[in-house]
Amino acid sequence: MTTAPVPTGTIDPAWPEDAVEIGRILDAWGVKGWLRVQPFASDPQALFSSRRWFVKPPEPQGIKLPATAAAAFPPFLKVVQVKEHGDGVVAQVADVADRTGAEALRGARLFVSRASFPTAEKDEYYWVDLIGMTVVNREGQTLGTVAGLIDTGPHSVLRLAAPTPAEERLIPFVGAYVDDVSMAERRITVDWGLDY
Repeated sequence: MTTAPVPTGTIDPAWPEDAVEIGRILDAWGVKGWLRVQPFASDPQALFSSRRWFVKPPEPQGIKLPATAAAAFPPFLKVVQVKEHGDGVVAQVADVADRTGAEALRGARLFVSRASFPTAEKDEYYWVDLIGMTVVNREGQTLGTVAGLIDTGPHSVLRLAAPTPAEERLIPFVGAYVDDVSMAERRITVDWGLDY
């Protein structure tokens, strides 16, 4: 998929309030400034749908980056071209013309505005939209709040927050257990008992 470059002379965009982390730059790809990107979703359409990727420096484990290192990363990248390659994504961005420039971006965290995601099909949901939703059973009893999801391969599993880790609930996110997902009410109704 090819995207048009953003015209020069435009004002730098502000960090989006609905920014979602969608991947990170693994390394340079080739010698002409292309980037090898690791998407955080099995279907990387959010990477393809945006002409701008907002950037934050990597977060090394237990090491704080000096301010000069963090300042070396641009606030955003203008996407010129992006395509799937193997099990990842490769991209060409404006103002990165060689391998050295691409290597300097290694580890950068990539974000896009949630508003730029492609529209989900009927009965499909982005994980980011499910997090924080209240889960109730058919009897109207609250089971918890979605704290995250687990990808098991064949399907996803809702991980519900609980007062203690021993009370955490895991509910398969499949039609056999999920009756309704109301985005407007931020509620998921499931066929699941309090004692499961």
